[in-house]
Amino acid sequence: MSHYQTAAKDRIPFGEKAAYGTGTLVLNLLPAALGIFAFFLITAFGVDPVLAGLLGGLPRLFDAITDPIMGFITDNTKSRWGRRRPYIVIGAILSGTCFALLWQLDPENSQNYTFWYILLFSLAFTVGNTMFATPFVGLGYEMTSDYNERTRLMAMSQFLGQIAWMIVPWFWVMIADPDLFETQAEGVRHLAIYVAGVCIVLGIVPGLFCKGIDSKNIENRAEISFSNIVSNVLAIFKSIAQAFNNTAFVKLCSATFLVFNGFQLVASFSYFIIVFHMFNGDYGATGSWPAWFSTVSAFMTAFLVIPIVSWMATKWGKRNAFIISTAISIVGYALKWYGFNPENPWLIFMPIPLMSFGIGGLFTLMLSMTADVCDLDELNNGMPRKEGTFAAIYWLMVKLGQALALILSGIVLKFVGFDAGVATQTAETMTQLRLADIIIPASTAALAIAVMWKYDISEEKAHEIKQKLIERRGEF
Repeated sequence: MSHYQTAAKDRIPFGEKAAYGTGTLVLNLLPAALGIFAFFLITAFGVDPVLAGLLGGLPRLFDAITDPIMGFITDNTKSRWGRRRPYIVIGAILSGTCFALLWQLDPENSQNYTFWYILLFSLAFTVGNTMFATPFVGLGYEMTSDYNERTRLMAMSQFLGQIAWMIVPWFWVMIADPDLFETQAEGVRHLAIYVAGVCIVLGIVPGLFCKGIDSKNIENRAEISFSNIVSNVLAIFKSIAQAFNNTAFVKLCSATFLVFNGFQLVASFSYFIIVFHMFNGDYGATGSWPAWFSTVSAFMTAFLVIPIVSWMATKWGKRNAFIISTAISIVGYALKWYGFNPENPWLIFMPIPLMSFGIGGLFTLMLSMTADVCDLDELNNGMPRKEGTFAAIYWLMVKLGQALALILSGIVLKFVGFDAGVATQTAETMTQLRLADIIIPASTAALAIAVMWKYDISEEKAHEIKQKLIERRGEF
């Protein structure tokens, strides 16, 4: 494989990479905390499970509308501060504020009041989070035009983002600890404020210190205004169509959907297997083992997997690194059969280093490859560059995969005969659940490898595209 030296102008200073990583930490922390707090809607605030499901699903449907719109807006914005940075700062403040207010609930409120309160603030939070997330991801795509520097940026970004997954599992323990909070409701209210404060402070950092492409030279941007709303809507659909006509991008989205959906579908199964298979339904004996399982997974992803994946991508190319890391994760999933051992609980940590190559490799590589795809889109379709649109569509696939996983996980639990109302599950149920916990993510990972097998944007091709764009822009 041909390798090219990263030019000095294409290198991103370490501090700027770290600043971008703080945004990824926020990008992970908010939805991770949201997922845990949503559980306490039922147990702490008495919301009916059906209504709680609607409160989880309706904002996601709203997301499907807001993401592409925000992508189009940020791609076509004209501002002295650039196309992305103003939205990142405003979005961080808005989403953090709405997140804190979202959970200031009283168990004494009526269910009708709680439902509408949560729904309205969830929609407001969704707007703020979209305003932050879509420009933020788009900014990462345009911070450098170098094939390998993009991977190094995303490696740093994902490394810092894993801190969220090290911390959030302990929210379960903290909220339920009577020495910290008198009630679960009080724990949710207080932690929501702390999370929001951290996210506001860290979220504005990339908006202040990260530099995107020089937007002064971007041509053919649409005029965004209410008077042009019809033409703007048509332009949004045109941008989406162009993105889906990009075969390389469709492969990235499909592979991400498969790996992430498979991982998320069984994410809660580990908790059930630890409780009901390893500790026979005894929550007291289970203690903090599930939290440690999640924290160690994030730790291994950050300190072991991401550096190795980044090295493989530089050495052998991003496609090959993805195939290798995903194949390694399949071996890790298989080892879970031996790791979840009632006789020796410490063995639950055995599969983690290999399993972690799945998600750790996925986002480090896919975000870097999407940046390459943005160059290809400019070559094929001209300006304006559409990093925001590609970011919106890519993360929409992630969110849809997550939503589908939440639905399918319940169906799988019902299919295997899992009964949450009893302390001891049948041996047949636990065997089937353990098999599903292995077969589902391993199968979707294998399908993702098949999808990416003929992905063709290599380092050499990416360099050729870059040179053609430089010539077209007159940047000699």
